[in-house]
Amino acid sequence: MAKAVRISDAEWQVMETLWARSPRTAAEVVGALAAAEARSPRTIKTMLNRLIKKKAIAFEAEGKMYLYRPIVSRESAVRAQSVSFVQRVFRGEIQPMLAYFVESETLSPPDIAELRKILARKGR
Repeated sequence: MAKAVRISDAEWQVMETLWARSPRTAAEVVGALAAAEARSPRTIKTMLNRLIKKKAIAFEAEGKMYLYRPIVSRESAVRAQSVSFVQRVFRGEIQPMLAYFVESETLSPPDIAELRKILARKGR
């Protein structure tokens, strides 16, 4: 899959639909999103076109229909969004971000145990 690109919140919903199942027609994407996201079919089709221009998705013609599929993996998109978030909100520093979430969220004992395991692996 291709290198990750910046994907807006609205476009993220289109990508989630395509990551869940591909290829899909525009009508299938609209059907999956129009009611749940309260977006018009025209808006969803505009997002498909934007994602094509960003090289996040590709399409191929099948008769009179176009089939859309992601060319950016979900993992790659998550990585790009995470880096962007850390840069914008925490000035690129991981420790303050982790401290903020650990202190502000309710963590169960299993959550804490898992975080300890991750940090121990990272410390090796």
